[in-house]
Amino acid sequence: NLPGATETILLVEDEDAVRQVSVRVLQRLGYRVYEARDAAEALQLLDQVSETIHLLLTDVVLPAIQGPELAEEVRKRRRGIKVLFASGHGADVLRERLPEQAVSVIQKPFTLESLARGVREAPDQS
Repeated sequence: NLPGATETILLVEDEDAVRQVSVRVLQRLGYRVYEARDAAEALQLLDQVSETIHLLLTDVVLPAIQGPELAEEVRKRRRGIKVLFASGHGADVLRERLPEQAVSVIQKPFTLESLARGVREAPDQS
């Protein structure tokens, strides 16, 4: 009973198993998904892909460049992209790492329903 989707998502997750499951779930829901292990790979993909990417779904904690810094860089390159952060960390860690403005966060581990809802309800950014 989850509505399908046609948007394109850039998924950034350094844990292989989590990334692979997330890609499969999102594809099953109808999303086109580009996947990256880290921020450098994500930015390289962004430069190579000419189609519109509607949503950046990134882990908050990544090796080297963190999720919030990645989101900032992605928004410079692709104006209007939505951002959804994923995190297995508690609220206090998130407050430390995430920017002050309101951001969308999905708690890991997520269910099919919570992932679908989080992606669908991510707010528009500019």
